Amino acid sequence: MKLLSFKGGIHPQYNKEYAKDKATQKSEQPKVVYIPLQQHIGAPAKAVVNVGDKVKLGQKIGEAQGFVSANVHSSVSGNVIAIEQHEIPGGSGPCIVVENDFRDEIDESVKPKGSIADLTKEEIIGIIKEAGIVGMGGATFPTHVKVSPPPENKAEVVILNGAECEPYLTADHRLMVENPEDVVYGLQILMKALNVHRGYIGIEANKPDAIEAISREASKVSGVEVVTLEVKYPQGAEKQLIFACTGEEVPSGALPIAVGAVVDNVGTAAQIAKTVKTGMPLVDRITTVTGKMISEPKNLITRVGTPVSEIIEQCGGFKNGVVGKVIMGGPMMGIAQYTTDIVTNKGASGILCMSDKESHIPEVKNCIRCGRCADVCPAFLQPLYISAYSLKDDFEAAEKHRAMDCIECGSCSFICPASRPLLQSIRLAKNEIGAKRRKQPAKK
Repeated sequence: MKLLSFKGGIHPQYNKEYAKDKATQKSEQPKVVYIPLQQHIGAPAKAVVNVGDKVKLGQKIGEAQGFVSANVHSSVSGNVIAIEQHEIPGGSGPCIVVENDFRDEIDESVKPKGSIADLTKEEIIGIIKEAGIVGMGGATFPTHVKVSPPPENKAEVVILNGAECEPYLTADHRLMVENPEDVVYGLQILMKALNVHRGYIGIEANKPDAIEAISREASKVSGVEVVTLEVKYPQGAEKQLIFACTGEEVPSGALPIAVGAVVDNVGTAAQIAKTVKTGMPLVDRITTVTGKMISEPKNLITRVGTPVSEIIEQCGGFKNGVVGKVIMGGPMMGIAQYTTDIVTNKGASGILCMSDKESHIPEVKNCIRCGRCADVCPAFLQPLYISAYSLKDDFEAAEKHRAMDCIECGSCSFICPASRPLLQSIRLAKNEIGAKRRKQPAKK
């Protein structure tokens, strides 16, 4: 059978063997959780509890501010002891600090929502919104926004991303092997919310056990198909996944809904299923703790707001007590952290611990115009030119070269023989272009 894919991409060392066969297990609960109010794309949530309040597991403690925002819920029961700035992935931000009483007393609002047949489209969207569910592949885009396309765009297909093409990470793999029924049930819920009758679940060929488990469940459902994908990075990127599954190409500057597609992560779908079945909002997730420098790689179900330092300790700590770099996420799209005092959030798909040698940044050399970055770019860009303009602060020229179409996969930097900071400089250009656009008055 021909494996489906896209043009471009790379084949890095995947290093999945550290954790792919490690069954998920619940992490030990922390004595104190630091629950970020900003753990999603969009406006941060606003605290709706005060210091001294007692809170329960699943209770809403942060309320979404605007359409593109997400509610935040307590991941433990206990007492609010502070609302303060704390280290979070990528910097610091406001957190609600809860001292755990270890009773896991569940909030009264956490109740089963009924069956798919009994729920209307509007009720499903409301359940997703109230539960604070966001993209759990790492992007953390509020899911209720995705399932509420504008009237002029009609969804035709829902695609679940089970590729997990990022090296080292195995959280989605374990989820599909261990809980395939939740993945498929969540897809059915999304299909009803969008009123579509066609769903795909894309899984890379290097996960045969996941393909088997998901296919077994999908065979029980009409309109759902498992698509086996070529093993290639970034196979799980939205536009690339859409092309591989449907043959449709999303136009430059457009969103997936332009071709009738809505893409979500398998973890997001499983969380939707969990919320509908039990009423529990998004308060925990599977996190892969892995890498050469971690003593015991694991796939842990971690509570939102758990200090990373405690999670690392539960995995035996660093080998020989040292580490070169700690990355939240994977090596391609993850973010290196300056401290392990940061806490997990809804997008914490992985904690990668690398050695000094692995994380060494080579000397940057002059571009030799080899064109490899353009050959591998899955968005059909010319990264060398966008980067060059960005480094000269010529963001207008970078925009003309379609900088905003960059999906920030890092394939260009990976393949560059001169070790140019291609991804980093293109990110800078995108930030500057985005800031300029936000300052422009809205068109009437």
